[in-house]
Amino acid sequence: MTTGALAGLGSLALSRKEDFKMFVDAPRRTQPARLARQALQALDEVSRTAYERDRRTWHANLGPIKTPQLVSLHEDLWDIVDSNQQDGDKAKGAVAIDAFPGLGKTTAVLAFAREFHRREIAEHGAFTAQGHERWPVCRVGLTGNTGMKDLNRAMLEFFGHPGRQTSTAAQLGLQALDCMLLCEVRLLILDDLHFLKWRKTSGIEVSNHLKWIANEFPVTLLKVGVGLTDKGLFSEGESAGDTALAQTGRRTTRLDMPPFAIDTEQGRRRWRQLLLALEQRIVLADAHPGMLADELSDYLFARSTGHIGSLMTLINRGCQRAVRSGAERLTLNLLDQVRIDAAAEQARAELEHALQAGKATSRPARVRASR
Repeated sequence: MTTGALAGLGSLALSRKEDFKMFVDAPRRTQPARLARQALQALDEVSRTAYERDRRTWHANLGPIKTPQLVSLHEDLWDIVDSNQQDGDKAKGAVAIDAFPGLGKTTAVLAFAREFHRREIAEHGAFTAQGHERWPVCRVGLTGNTGMKDLNRAMLEFFGHPGRQTSTAAQLGLQALDCMLLCEVRLLILDDLHFLKWRKTSGIEVSNHLKWIANEFPVTLLKVGVGLTDKGLFSEGESAGDTALAQTGRRTTRLDMPPFAIDTEQGRRRWRQLLLALEQRIVLADAHPGMLADELSDYLFARSTGHIGSLMTLINRGCQRAVRSGAERLTLNLLDQVRIDAAAEQARAELEHALQAGKATSRPARVRASR
């Protein structure tokens, strides 16, 4: 699929069903050919412009990569979603993915949602028995002041329901239930759940509302956020507010996505496999095997602190600079000019010191022995 055919994916709002469908139905991108410098220089102006555009877009969309963390998360999600086939008189188990920023939570969840949506459509068809559009997945993004009415309206916004602007909170909830039933939604994703202030009035209201959704909606509720444990989502507590939240914890399976670590041999092997996979996707004229995994392994770990989000940003921006500058490869000097998120930059110094002093290494033993 050419870049032009996929250009619309850069302007999607996944909180609306038409855009979500575009995301789900989009075919895999075709990796541009890796041209040698001589072939690159031989391109005419029109071809060179198109090739550079294709490379820019490709490097900006290198993921998702099937890391061990992503594979494990998807296996757990399939277990939970497929086991939630209870009859309507039984509440379905919910899921909460609780992990630090930059670990690929949303990317992994969207990848799963796409697979699940495709499977449901393939098995049951694009329309329900009553002739309504089938929407196996509904995704809602929360904001910092989300209350019960806002949550109901956001669910209706996904479906483009005409009553979403004028109805009361109770009416919005019932209308959302009607949409879920008529469209046979099976997975409801609530992203950025940490934006809620759980111990404030609106947070308690939404928590109780989530229990109502779990009881009445025939869906698996998938909640994604940062620090949900600390915010009390799973705690038993003693106050009335905490007790209201505790029931959510009893019905919710907590999953996480840990960062890459290099304090074990398995961790070092996993890090190397990630870098080798990235090498295969980089389209630069002077890219070569070992460019990342051998020459830059420690450096990349120090820059990203094992967070795949920071790593992918660094590689993406580094590739953009390598193309624009004509370097056509990733080197330490080039990547040192690339700026990424503040959290990774702040944690960089301590890791670099340990790696340079030989107190830590990102390379597996067999790789160290061969050098």
